[in-house]
Amino acid sequence: MAITKFSDQGYHPTSVAEIVEGVGVGKGVFYWYFASKEELLRDILADSLLEVRRHQKAAFGDEPNPLRRIELGVRASIEWLTDHAELMKLIDFAWTEETFASDLRKGREISIEDTARHLREAIELGLIEPGDTDTMAVTIRGIAEEVCRVNLDRGTTVDTDAVVRMVMSGISGRGTSPAR
Repeated sequence: MAITKFSDQGYHPTSVAEIVEGVGVGKGVFYWYFASKEELLRDILADSLLEVRRHQKAAFGDEPNPLRRIELGVRASIEWLTDHAELMKLIDFAWTEETFASDLRKGREISIEDTARHLREAIELGLIEPGDTDTMAVTIRGIAEEVCRVNLDRGTTVDTDAVVRMVMSGISGRGTSPAR
């Protein structure tokens, strides 16, 4: 209920009273679990990070190939982000408030490290050329998020296969032309 209220009305205009009314409990119950509306949103953001990571992990399961894990992870990320449009709106808002942005930065670093780990393994196995795995991970993460964000804003569907092809060809170095 809080996610919907925050997404529809905005974080600041939404009151605790509106949240508890939508759930059908009193304010006392809210304050039993949360010290403030801020704490509630921080918990929502933290839970979202955990959920998307679990969704990615479930998607690639025991896949031994690190490049295939990246592909499956990108697909899972896009699926999760498009299925949670209300959370995308909250995340966009949270980046504008330092109180929440610091938490999002921590989550972003975890996400980057998760992807960089797969990239390092791919390099060690000789599947891709050596490179800056942090930069590659930031790029992969940025592509998936921004494509979802733009499609959400436009009300269109993400062409997941096209995004995955672009990401994977970028990782492999196919489709690039040498500098002249």
